[in-house]
Amino acid sequence: MKTIDKIPTGKLGRTSKLVQTGVKIGGNYIKYYGKKAFNSELTRDELDEDNATDIYDGLKSLKGSALKVAQMLSMEKNLLPGAYVEKFSLAQFSVPPLSAPLVRKTFKKYNGAYPEELYDTFATQSVNAASIGQVHKATKDGKKLAVKIQYPGVADSISSDLAMVKPIALKMFNLSAKDSEKYFKEVEGKLLEETDYILEVKQSKHISKAAAHIPNIKFPKYYEDLSSERIITMDWMNGMHISEFSKQNTSQELADKVGQALWDFYMFQIHGLQMVHADPHPGNFMVDSENNLIAIDFGCIKQIPDDFYTPYFSLTDRNNLDNSDYFHGRLSELEILQQKDTDKERKFFSEMFYEMFAMFSTPYQSEVFDFTDKEFWDNLSQLSEKYSKDPELRRMNGNRGSRHFLYMSRTFFGLYNLLHDLKAKVEVNKFRGLL
Repeated sequence: MKTIDKIPTGKLGRTSKLVQTGVKIGGNYIKYYGKKAFNSELTRDELDEDNATDIYDGLKSLKGSALKVAQMLSMEKNLLPGAYVEKFSLAQFSVPPLSAPLVRKTFKKYNGAYPEELYDTFATQSVNAASIGQVHKATKDGKKLAVKIQYPGVADSISSDLAMVKPIALKMFNLSAKDSEKYFKEVEGKLLEETDYILEVKQSKHISKAAAHIPNIKFPKYYEDLSSERIITMDWMNGMHISEFSKQNTSQELADKVGQALWDFYMFQIHGLQMVHADPHPGNFMVDSENNLIAIDFGCIKQIPDDFYTPYFSLTDRNNLDNSDYFHGRLSELEILQQKDTDKERKFFSEMFYEMFAMFSTPYQSEVFDFTDKEFWDNLSQLSEKYSKDPELRRMNGNRGSRHFLYMSRTFFGLYNLLHDLKAKVEVNKFRGLL
C-alpha cells in the first residue's frame, strides 16, 4: 500500500483538500446527468461509487476526525448506499500508513527518542493504519509489542475539521445551530479524548481489569513506561479481525461463543460500570486461535450518567414502554419532549421514539436472541428509511434528545451489526451473573 509522507495539519491546507474533493463530486454529478439525458434507465450506482471513492480518497489523506467521520458512517448500513458503506469501511483498519521517515520523525517528536532507542526491534512499516493512529510491531526484553503512534496534527485539527462539517450536518439533519451546539460539543469532546493516549491507557487498564472475569475474552497488557500522550505500547495480540472471522467461520457454535463474549462484555460495561467502549467497529476486535474475543483500543469510552441511564434503560421493559404516562415522563427526562412543543410535535415525536425504543429493545424481550433474525433487520431498515425520508420530520425542529444519545445509539447500532455479521445467537441475560 502506498505510504503518506505528509498530512495537511493547517486549517487552510485541510480546507483546500475538502474543496478539491467537492469539485470532483460536482464533476461526477455533471457526468451522471449527461449520461442520464441519453439513458433514462440509468441508476445512481455509478454515481454513488464515484462519489464514495472521491470522498474517501480526500478524507484518507487528511486522517484524524475527517477520516473518523467516514469510519462512523461505514457502520450506518441501513442509511447509506452500499458503495459508501463498502468504501468507508476501509477506514476501520486499512488506510494508507505514514512513510518510514515520517514515522521516525513523529516518534522522536512525541517521545523524545527514535523508536530504535527504546525498543530492541521496531518495524517502521505499519501493520495496521486507521483514522487517528497506526500500529507497528516491536520487541523488548523478549516480549512482542504493538506500538500505536498518533498521526501528526490530529488533536490540533479536530475543532477546525468539525467547524467545516457543521454547516453540512445542520442542513442534512434539519438542526438549528443554536440548539445543536450540545451535540457538536459532545462529538468534539469525545474526539479530543481519543487523541489523549495517556487517558486511553488509563481507561484500557481500568476496563480490562474490571472485565477480566468475563468468559472467552482477552485484553492486552499496557506499558505506561513506554507510552506517552501520543504513543501507546501494549502486548502484541495474535488473532484476526472479527470481520475476517465472521466471513470465514462456518460453525454456529463458534459464532455463538464469540458473540456471547461480545454481548456479555458490552452488557457488563453498561450495566455494571455505567461506561462503555463506544467504538464497536471491526477494527477494534479480534478473535484468537482458541476463538476467544480480543478487545483493543479504549480511546472512545462513554460515561453513562444516572439521569440518562435510568430513563433510557427503563424503556427496554415493554410494560413501561406501553404505559403512556410513564413513557411520556421518560421522554421528557431524556429531552425528547419539550415544554414548547405543539400538540402535533408531541404526538409525532412520541410515536417516532416509541418505534425506535421498541426496535432497539427487541433483543431484551427474549432469553435467547438470534441476531440474524430477518424480521428484526427488515423492521430496522424500514424504520431508518421511513424517518430519513419523512417530510414531516424535515419541517420540525430536529434537535431532540440528550447529548448522551449520540454515542449510546452508535454503540448499540455497532454492537448489533457486529453480532449480525457473526450470525450469533446470544443468551440475553447471561451477563447478569457477571455483575
